[in-house]
Amino acid sequence: MIFDAFERMVAFRYLRARRKEGFISVIAGFSLAGIGLGVATLIVVMAVMNGFRHELLGRILGINGHIGIYGNGGPLADFDPLAQAIRGIPGVTRVIPTAEGQVFATSANGGTGAIVRGVRPDDMLSRPIFQKNFRGKPEDFRGDDSVIVGYRLAEKLGLRIGDTISLISPKGNATAFGTVPRMRGYRIAGTFNIGMFEYDSGFVFMPLEAAQTYFRLPDSVTQIEVFVENPDMVPETRKAINDLTGGTVRIYDWQQANANFFNAIQVERNVMFLILTLIILVAAFNIISSLIMLVKDKGRDIAVLRTMGATRGMIMRIFFLSGASVGVVGTVFGTALGVWFATHIEQIRQFIQMIVGRELFAAEIYFLTQLPARVEPGEVVTVVLMALGLSFAATIYPSWRAANLDPVEALRYE
Repeated sequence: MIFDAFERMVAFRYLRARRKEGFISVIAGFSLAGIGLGVATLIVVMAVMNGFRHELLGRILGINGHIGIYGNGGPLADFDPLAQAIRGIPGVTRVIPTAEGQVFATSANGGTGAIVRGVRPDDMLSRPIFQKNFRGKPEDFRGDDSVIVGYRLAEKLGLRIGDTISLISPKGNATAFGTVPRMRGYRIAGTFNIGMFEYDSGFVFMPLEAAQTYFRLPDSVTQIEVFVENPDMVPETRKAINDLTGGTVRIYDWQQANANFFNAIQVERNVMFLILTLIILVAAFNIISSLIMLVKDKGRDIAVLRTMGATRGMIMRIFFLSGASVGVVGTVFGTALGVWFATHIEQIRQFIQMIVGRELFAAEIYFLTQLPARVEPGEVVTVVLMALGLSFAATIYPSWRAANLDPVEALRYE
């Protein structure tokens, strides 16, 4: 072993401070707690940031396609042959023609803006995100008078399954008295709750044929949504679609549509990592100060050990082990605390909300209805290695100073 039994015995004995060395022990305790809390905080924050990105990406891409195909200057006509051809591209899992438009949704209890998205019933109900979060009877989502709405939108308008929601389109009918908005009532066939406020409170799904009639898009759609196996490989699929269409359509992928949003999350994640790393760095400086004080206090002991035959290497290893033990124990404690906290963060949030009586995670602000956390083992390993590295580096100078202490001078001035 790197440290023999004698070195381990002396090092751990120095960690158990006597009464007159209690102040040094307090500093070492604060150093241990600082490293532990720094590591735990860093793991929790990284897990929450990863959870945000994963949940938002999953919900955004569960509702929207990875690639959107639009017509040049207008709707896409003769879309079914194009959709069939795109289905033959390798890596494409689903192709969904969509007719979309903005409306004003009203009921007897009020009104709000919404987006109507017309899709074929089988295309919509086959999506995994709707299979898990749909409430109602799928067979009722047929015909030209049924819709599916977000559950928050239904709550806002005071509607339930089976009630009628009125949709008003700003693109109305031209009459002798001016443009009159189109208005029609639709029966709510079901609701969905995907856990993202923007969609749950502002989306209405309608059968494709009914949407084409409502928005006056005969035999046309506003876009074709394309889903692929690997979202990170959309550039290759996009190029294949462009070659297939000969550049006659406009193509946007999810990276372009959400670039600013996900870049902001990544920048915030990097900044938080840097800031929280400073907590561990401050705790490492506490290790340096406590070790320097320990070396000064143990000057007579070092001199006695040297005169009894202890080498400089042995003295250096003794104090290195004393300081490194604080860092190792603090890192292990912080890792366990951080992983536990991250995996139970939603339950902890609910408990704190129950105690304080206030909402700590507003869905209107954070888009999601639950606080997400995703612990990445690779990031945990990175945090642990960084904390151990800083702890070991903090012990080098005090240990070197102890090893180079002159026994004669130490005994003379004690």
